[in-house]
Amino acid sequence: MQLLKDEITVGFIGTGVMGREMVLRLLKIGYSVKVYNRTKSSAQSLLEAGAEWKDTVEALAANTDVIITMVGYPRDVEEVYFSRGGILHFAKAGAYLIDMTTSSPDLAVKIGKEGASKGFRVMDAPVSGGDIGAREGRLSIMVGGEEADFAAVKPILDVLGQNIILQGPHGAGQHTKMCNQIAIASNMIGVSESISYAKRAGLDPDRVLKSITMGAAGSWSLSNLAPRMIEDDMEPGFYIKHFIKDMTIALEEANRMGLSVPGLRLSKEIYTSLADEGYNDKGTQALVKFYDVK
Repeated sequence: MQLLKDEITVGFIGTGVMGREMVLRLLKIGYSVKVYNRTKSSAQSLLEAGAEWKDTVEALAANTDVIITMVGYPRDVEEVYFSRGGILHFAKAGAYLIDMTTSSPDLAVKIGKEGASKGFRVMDAPVSGGDIGAREGRLSIMVGGEEADFAAVKPILDVLGQNIILQGPHGAGQHTKMCNQIAIASNMIGVSESISYAKRAGLDPDRVLKSITMGAAGSWSLSNLAPRMIEDDMEPGFYIKHFIKDMTIALEEANRMGLSVPGLRLSKEIYTSLADEGYNDKGTQALVKFYDVK
C-alpha cells in the first residue's frame, strides 16, 4: 500500500536550509503540509507558498498523517520525539514518523522501538545532497525501518530524492549516513587542497576544474562546492557546525566498533579549528579558508 497525496496531510518539523526546500517541493507537487519551527520567521516563505503553520509540535503531530523531522542535533531529535509535548505522545494512531535529521543510530533504534510499541510506523531517513539536492529533488535518502512502511511513504520520498534505498532495520539509515560523511570528510580535504594548489601555482582554478571534474578525481564535492570556494561563496548549503556534529557521531560509532578512522579524525580537527575561528555558521566549503591563511 502506498500513501496517496490527496488522502494524507504531511507535517514537517524543522524549516532550515534543507527543510525549507523540501517543504517547497512537497507543496509544489500538491501535498497538504503543516509546518512547525522554533522560529516562525524562518517558515514565512513556506506559509506564503501554501503551508499551514502550527504553533507547537503537539498541535502538528495531532493533525497529520505523516510527520517528517529535519532538525539540528540528536538532542533536538530527542526533544521533539520524547518531550512531554513531543511526537510520540501526540501523533495520531498509525502515523508514519520519518526522522530525516542526521542523528545517532542508537537514538534511531530507540525511537523505532518506542514508536512501534505505540503503533506508529517509524523510519530514520537521513539525506545527502545539500541545499542544491534538496531544491532540485535529487537527494540521496538512506532509510532504516520496515519494508512495508518504506513502501507506503516511497511516493513522498520520491518527491524529495532520486536515490532512495532501504538499508535495513531502524538505525541502518543513520549508519549509512555515517558512511557517507566519512567519505565526504577526507574528500573535502582533497578538494580544498586541490583548489589551493591551483591558486598558488598561478593557474585559473575554473579552467582546472573543467579538466579534473570529469576525470578520476571527480566527486559531488568537487563539482558543486569547489566552484563556491573559487567564488569565495561561503554561505551554507550545509553548516560546518552540523558537519562537526556528524563527524563526532561517526567517530563515536567507529570507536565503539574498534575501527580506526584517521582521515575522519583529521578532517574533524581541521573543521573544529575553523569553527573556533568563527566559521561555525558557514558552509562546509569554507574548509578552503584553512589553506588560505597558511
